[in-house]
Amino acid sequence: MKPLHWLALAALAVLLPWLPGLPLFWVSLACQIGISAIIATGLVVLTGVAGMTSFAQASLMGIGAYATAVLSTNYGLSPWLGLPAALMASLVVALAMGAVTLRLSGHYLALGTIAWSVSLYYLYANLDILGRNDGISGIPPLSIAGWRLIDIRASAVVIGLGLVGAMLTTRHLLDSRWGRAMRALRGGAVAAASVGVELGQARMLAFVYAAVLAGFAGWLFAHLQRAVNPTPFGLVAGIQYLLMAVVGGAAHLPGALLGAILVVLVNNALQDWLPHLVGPGVNAETVVFGLALVLMLQAAPTGLWPLLARKSKPRHHDVTAAALPRTLMPAQGGVALQAINLQRRFGGLVAVADLSFTLYQGELLGLIGPNGAGKSTSFNLLSGVTQPNHGRVELGGRDMTGSSPQDMARCGIARSFQHAKLVQSLTVIENVALGTHLRGAASPVAAVLRRDRAEEARIFAEAAIQLERCGLADLADASATELALGQQRIVEIARALAAGPSVLLLDEPAAGLRHAEKQALAALLRQLRAEGMAILLVEHDMEFVMSLADRLVVMDFGTVIAEGRPQDVRRNPAVIEAYLGGVA
Repeated sequence: MKPLHWLALAALAVLLPWLPGLPLFWVSLACQIGISAIIATGLVVLTGVAGMTSFAQASLMGIGAYATAVLSTNYGLSPWLGLPAALMASLVVALAMGAVTLRLSGHYLALGTIAWSVSLYYLYANLDILGRNDGISGIPPLSIAGWRLIDIRASAVVIGLGLVGAMLTTRHLLDSRWGRAMRALRGGAVAAASVGVELGQARMLAFVYAAVLAGFAGWLFAHLQRAVNPTPFGLVAGIQYLLMAVVGGAAHLPGALLGAILVVLVNNALQDWLPHLVGPGVNAETVVFGLALVLMLQAAPTGLWPLLARKSKPRHHDVTAAALPRTLMPAQGGVALQAINLQRRFGGLVAVADLSFTLYQGELLGLIGPNGAGKSTSFNLLSGVTQPNHGRVELGGRDMTGSSPQDMARCGIARSFQHAKLVQSLTVIENVALGTHLRGAASPVAAVLRRDRAEEARIFAEAAIQLERCGLADLADASATELALGQQRIVEIARALAAGPSVLLLDEPAAGLRHAEKQALAALLRQLRAEGMAILLVEHDMEFVMSLADRLVVMDFGTVIAEGRPQDVRRNPAVIEAYLGGVA
């Protein structure tokens, strides 16, 4: 959305509650929708973008609500000063929860958030300082220049502006290098780690950001209702907030508002109609909601917003800025990467046994062998994805054995994968920009405040340069899902180059390429070698690798059976036997 659109939304939030003839009941529902949409906006980041399911957002909302309630009633603190306290309390609690819970994944993570939700609910209901089950009443309303915002219409304006602010800051966060890192958590974690993204850090950021928005919603709720008790912060409320995000479209920011509108209005209608159908005293709303969710997921698994909105056009990023500074290559001829007696076993299977070789700066070394020879396992050992059972990996003379992929990326290694690993929710140029993660410095706070624009312009200028080098500049704004397999491999190379490496590991980059594309790739690799980059190439196309490599290392059944110049290796009897099964 353009700045003018956000201003229009803010104006709508200010003017809508004051429409002549608008019943106060509808204004009250609008307040409930606004607060719910703020929480659902956090779930867009946490669940829709980062792929983590949480049922604890209502409980985290309670942290913010109780923090401002205690401070304003017991200690006379201004409600406006209660806002930073509520946000900080939510942040601290989320950090503590995340330190334990984010070690889990999948349904275990969801179950962990359910446990937190139940625990916090009983904590609210049993602490004297929080009023136990009776809660806290007499919370002062918000006031501006002495004007107490007791009128529900005035409260609706504050909530509406708060929702616009929450959605705007969320958009800013997602449109940053941290947003790309969080998007990579869903289906691209291995690739993100290979360019230096700290996955745990990205997960924690998504978790804490969603919690802070929930705390903000709790602050608004406390000063609107002027009383809090444990009931609105229980597990059932947490399920409803998650339902809002899922129904609206968890991966889409406007879906948070759409889902909140639908769930609040349907819930209100059910409370009016169901007692006439099933009799008073029967709480059937939850059953109906459950059935509706199942049916909705069958009909629209990605939510309703993608069905209602036209497919958004890709953003055209500024690629005219000065690119990131060039990476200085180590001196040509120096030792770049060494494998020293590497071994890797998987149970009783020895995938790699005593692998040793040296890669020099400015050299292109081919690692070849028949299927199952252990080449991809060797790549994983060299890049930190898999740890060896024995042996060492040295990078520029430094022992990197046991290092993580992120540590390897910081020290100058970048790689592609045997099976292309792009982040499907990003465009081509955004996938390449992900490779520059370690070359940026802007914090999440700077992203939210839009103080990272100059750095982002340089990042996308760098991504555009690498796409141009790889021959895919015309596909910069295409979705990653639209690419052919060969094009995906080239995008992976561009992403690796955007990291500014001194050592490049390429795992079958020519697979799926047409002849002309292979020729272009070969020209690029020769250029990179001339610039001083060390390249380790795994490839099944013998003509391709033989025409490029300075030296070859041949593996079979996890061991090195030959090493030397391509013309010498080609005639080696052990190599002929490994590929052709012997003279007979």
